[in-house]
Amino acid sequence: MGLYRANGTRIMKSAFPSAAVPDAPMRITEDVYETKAYGPGDGRPEGSRRHLLYQAGTVVPQSEIDRLFAPAATIASVSPATGTAAGGTLVTIKGTRLDGVSAVNFGAKPGTELTVVSATELRVKTPSGTAGAVDVVAAADSGNVTKTGGFTYS
Repeated sequence: MGLYRANGTRIMKSAFPSAAVPDAPMRITEDVYETKAYGPGDGRPEGSRRHLLYQAGTVVPQSEIDRLFAPAATIASVSPATGTAAGGTLVTIKGTRLDGVSAVNFGAKPGTELTVVSATELRVKTPSGTAGAVDVVAAADSGNVTKTGGFTYS
């Protein structure tokens, strides 16, 4: 018994031909379903259908999981970009893929009354703060996105 090369020479453990896997395998821990819109002209009412994408226990490369999620959200503008230190300024944030945002922070403090208007627009009220510029950070399902110095308290 042993391991051998195609030419018949024995392979020792220290010389085993292997390389690090750049795309780590990940084990799915629960059933994962995907929804898709019904195709046009299929005779079904508008809506979507759900099907099993991965069964619990399935092993897939990390890149396959990453492919399933949209790229990170972006913040293009914060308007108005200034407001009082007392807080309560209603701010409109425009960007891309904002429909997955669950919270917006102004510096270290969370905004209030977050409303997701669309995938490209949010509205949120500023918390109180101290005079000066703060970063606006949107916490999205695809990761946090920051507009550096995006809001200034006066």
